[in-house]
Amino acid sequence: MQRVDAWYQCEIIDRAPIRFMAHNAFLDTGVDYAQLSPEERRARWFDVDYQVDLFEQSIEGRTFHGETFPIFWPNLGPNVYAAFYGAELEFGEVTSWSEPIVRDWDDLDNLELDMDNAYFAKIEELTRHALERCQGRYLVGYTDLHPGVDCAAAWRGMDRLCVDMVDNPEQVKELAERAIADFEAVYGHFDAMLKAQGQPSSSWMGIPSFGRMHIPSCDFAALISPQHFQEFALPILEREVQGMTHNVFHLDGKGVARHLDAILSVPEVHALQWVQGVGDDLPIMQWVPFIKEIQARGVPVIVDLSKEELDQFMAAMAPKGLFLWVATESEEEERTLLTKVGTWT
Repeated sequence: MQRVDAWYQCEIIDRAPIRFMAHNAFLDTGVDYAQLSPEERRARWFDVDYQVDLFEQSIEGRTFHGETFPIFWPNLGPNVYAAFYGAELEFGEVTSWSEPIVRDWDDLDNLELDMDNAYFAKIEELTRHALERCQGRYLVGYTDLHPGVDCAAAWRGMDRLCVDMVDNPEQVKELAERAIADFEAVYGHFDAMLKAQGQPSSSWMGIPSFGRMHIPSCDFAALISPQHFQEFALPILEREVQGMTHNVFHLDGKGVARHLDAILSVPEVHALQWVQGVGDDLPIMQWVPFIKEIQARGVPVIVDLSKEELDQFMAAMAPKGLFLWVATESEEEERTLLTKVGTWT
């Protein structure tokens, strides 16, 4: 945790922090979800014992090296915040998605936070069950919360929302306002559950904080212009990050990265997670100039790269302000990479 705290200050105690897990590395369910009906898939996700058992099996016998923390985070997919207001989720193997519920603007009146609905209650149950079982063996985090414009896109549909920003800008602002208005209450509810059991604050990113840690994002920003980001997304981001000890913005690809200046204009954005994407957006070395630009601004950044890229990346970069995420296949590899990163100056 001292290395993590130093990273937030772009400082190094003895070496740069490193996590031995790739972005979007999900648990192996051992189930062919394509053969399950929608009802059966939902039942798997809602099975509290199954979800916690699956996590505990994944960490049994493991040693966690570097800044890799064993954290169970209650998960019903990235649109669960939208589901707290009445959206229904459809489940796949490792994610879920919602169907739009604001088909005309009169539907705005139906958007009310319901802490008694099935999705909110299930996240509570998953959290409570894991807290009862963890017994000092692992940490428990809070669920993935996407308020604001991403939530508005889940309610309205991404294509419609793009058109609405031109044709119905005031309604879009009202929709986004509905999506951020209760965020502090929702976050505070789950944060209080963790704090009552002596847990630090953490979520899917796996970086604990002794204060309040949040992962703001706006994946929808990949579809809009800088002008529309300034008008619709930036005011929401400025509100979302208030009251947090650590905000790590999830910068999801080059489409979102074009809004970097606006994102970093918010002082409470303390760090970035750079997600370069797949296909032509790999390998990491093509993004070295961009990462150096972030580094030059004094902003800490998480970089996800393969172990085969590590030597070349270390040769091109200075370590201050960098948090490495590297997928490995054995503890022996992890010990070797720890030694290597320890020599990076």
